[in-house]
Amino acid sequence: MSNHARTERHRLADLLTAAGPDAPTLCTGWTTRDLAAHLVLRERRMDAAAGIRIGPLAGWTARVQAGFARRPYEELVRMFRAGPPRLSPFALPGADEAANTVEYFVHAEDVRRAGPWEPLEVSPALAAALWRRLPMVARLEAAPRSPVRLGLRAVGQGRIEVGSGGGDYVEVIGDPGELVLFAGGRGARAEVEVEGPEEAVAALGRALPLPPGAVGGQSCP
Repeated sequence: MSNHARTERHRLADLLTAAGPDAPTLCTGWTTRDLAAHLVLRERRMDAAAGIRIGPLAGWTARVQAGFARRPYEELVRMFRAGPPRLSPFALPGADEAANTVEYFVHAEDVRRAGPWEPLEVSPALAAALWRRLPMVARLEAAPRSPVRLGLRAVGQGRIEVGSGGGDYVEVIGDPGELVLFAGGRGARAEVEVEGPEEAVAALGRALPLPPGAVGGQSCP
């Protein structure tokens, strides 16, 4: 069985190494050093990782992440590449694959697409894995922000619908990886097409980044 999380972990580590510690990323305000510190914290300091999603704990998370960021950059990348420590929940069988396939794919593209970039060729197996996880990403990330009914369609895979906005409907079309990037807030750098009424597309663009020609921006995690 393919381990997409492991493959994406090593791809991301390679990209971080090549970029160096001070390169920009698509995560607003984060350099590659900040991103590396985030990745290490996430699987090695579970006491602080909760603040990634829980607002009242964000201050503690930021302090711990800043401590990691003061370490040598090469050490951070080595720690991330080595994988979760034995007592980390991510070391449980299947946990890395379930929790990190999307995480590492997206953050690899956060590094790769921060500067000039070429289209990404994704294997059919990884594309299928990303498509399976897209509904969860869309429900957690895109649906709460979308002012319209939102369809995400991948040719040959199908379509999912999220969002509870009125009657307006907008469809975003692309490969599974590009739809994951859009749903995760990286639509300004995603290769997707957008179809729908002009006003509805504009409203969506004000809430979620869309490709050039629409309103966009991105944020992490």
